[in-house]
Amino acid sequence: MTTATAEYGTITEAGTIRFERLLPGPIERVWAYLTESDKRAQWLARGDMDLRPGGEMEYVWRNQELAQPDEVAPEKWSGEHRMKGHIVKVDPPRLLVHTWDEESSESEVSFELTEVGDKVRLVLTNRRLPNRGELVGVSGGWHAHLDVLQEVLEGGRRSRFWDKVQRLHDHYEGTTPTD
Repeated sequence: MTTATAEYGTITEAGTIRFERLLPGPIERVWAYLTESDKRAQWLARGDMDLRPGGEMEYVWRNQELAQPDEVAPEKWSGEHRMKGHIVKVDPPRLLVHTWDEESSESEVSFELTEVGDKVRLVLTNRRLPNRGELVGVSGGWHAHLDVLQEVLEGGRRSRFWDKVQRLHDHYEGTTPTD
């Protein structure tokens, strides 16, 4: 198992990646950025969520909207991408668990929020990723999107999205569960 760092996610076992971020609060604000389509679109993907166990959810990615005006998306990520899933557990504003890419895998994503003074600790875990390629791909993607979330919540300058995605993909490609 790798040692958790503030910068990179931790591959805790084959098919599982865990991220931790300390974000500006309050917790209800961070929850809104996880669950409300318009707010979530600012860092990840828009889409409806029926916030009850068994409820349907959809992510609609338009990653070019997260990039700087002069950045060009890699071909495989240009345009719009959709993914459907279901809510597994929900405990507002502390826990959201949903399935991930049900059409091709049985993996799931959990978002756990904990208040730490005026900050909020977000722990995101993506479990049961079916193969190394998926693990590497979602690891770099989650990392880049969580960086955007942090930038949005802090009200700071947005970094170059596609440069970051490539750098992170390269990092996670070289990471193994025993590092």
